[in-house]
Amino acid sequence: MTEKAISIYAREIVSNLANTLSHLNLYDRFFRIFWLAGPFILLIERSPADAWVSVIALAFVIRAFIKRDFAWLSVFWVKMCFAFLFVCLISASLSEIPLYSFGETIAWIRFPLFAMATVFWLATDKRFLYAMLISTTIGMMIMTGILCAEMLFEGQKNGRLTWPYGDLVPGNYLAKVGLPSFTVMVALAVGANPKLASFSGILSLISITMSVLTGERINFLIRACGGMLAAIVWKPNWKRYAILVLVEVLAIVAVFALMPSMQNRFITQIVNHLPTGPHSDYYRVMGAGIEVFKTSPIFGVGPAAHRELCPDIAGHIAEFRCDNHPHNFYIQFLTETGIIGLIVGTIMLVSITWAAFSGWRFARDNVVAATAFVIPLGLFFPIASFADFFGQWNNIFMWSALALALASGRTLINDRSG
Repeated sequence: MTEKAISIYAREIVSNLANTLSHLNLYDRFFRIFWLAGPFILLIERSPADAWVSVIALAFVIRAFIKRDFAWLSVFWVKMCFAFLFVCLISASLSEIPLYSFGETIAWIRFPLFAMATVFWLATDKRFLYAMLISTTIGMMIMTGILCAEMLFEGQKNGRLTWPYGDLVPGNYLAKVGLPSFTVMVALAVGANPKLASFSGILSLISITMSVLTGERINFLIRACGGMLAAIVWKPNWKRYAILVLVEVLAIVAVFALMPSMQNRFITQIVNHLPTGPHSDYYRVMGAGIEVFKTSPIFGVGPAAHRELCPDIAGHIAEFRCDNHPHNFYIQFLTETGIIGLIVGTIMLVSITWAAFSGWRFARDNVVAATAFVIPLGLFFPIASFADFFGQWNNIFMWSALALALASGRTLINDRSG
């Protein structure tokens, strides 16, 4: 997609979206509008966001049965999602708490179904895909504004920000829901025409600075590393790239200089907490996951069962600490779904990343398509610390981004006109 095409499509989407919607039947029209409202619904609270994902996933399944349209089941990443579901169901049936584990498994499948609904129904027209990207960008900037207001009126609480949820997750919204927009924004800051590049660069600078102020270290690293990679894979201008990195580094250094507690949180604590021994809490939590795995190595202790069973299995070992989950997807697969789940789950994550990578392989001139693979790569990076893979709030944020990445890797290579 050229710089000129970007501006043309932005105006076209805003001015002609109503006309496009008018040609759809009532069912499809309602759900596309409902889907496009998602980034704003996710700004409210978990329950409305949960309902948004669940309703779209259920509507997609109902629509598939009504239309007898199951061609999407032949796509490899879809097959792997259901293969992982099957392993989880076996694991849950063998768990010491089967009903709990079974319920968590059924709750989890909503999120891949939501992504399937996006890819094979709601975003099959590039105009809707771009409209969702605009909605996501607006949502990301609204969140940035909300956090700016929190800094002005209340300030941080123990080095963290909590608005609008009253919980320590706004950086999760920026890092995951906003990741498709942010990666495109940084790529444009490096590869677009000067006017658009400057505008994108300023917005990305404000947004990444706010990520630091949220105090969420891993989410900041996802955005920072994802943005730097996105800037390389689409029309990189190395001079601009160096300037962008320098400006963002200087901005972060300025934040650290003005707020020494943030420097301690993002540098000293990260270095001290590297999981190399019992001094690190990450090591203790991940080690507890490995200890739990040893009790049921083939199919694990059951999806989401670590939080319930770990205290009895590893709680007496001073070297480890039981938490709600082991803080790494791959260790969690091993702990809760065993060796079989680790293998199938890893193939599932790789297949999702590869599907998004199709955009770079076949539509490299399109900034949205070319940067799509950065999203699953960042969200599934093996050595990172992660939230609960079966956790509802984390999955709502994460799969909204993955859905856009997968749609970009499919819709935009089928239509390469812009």
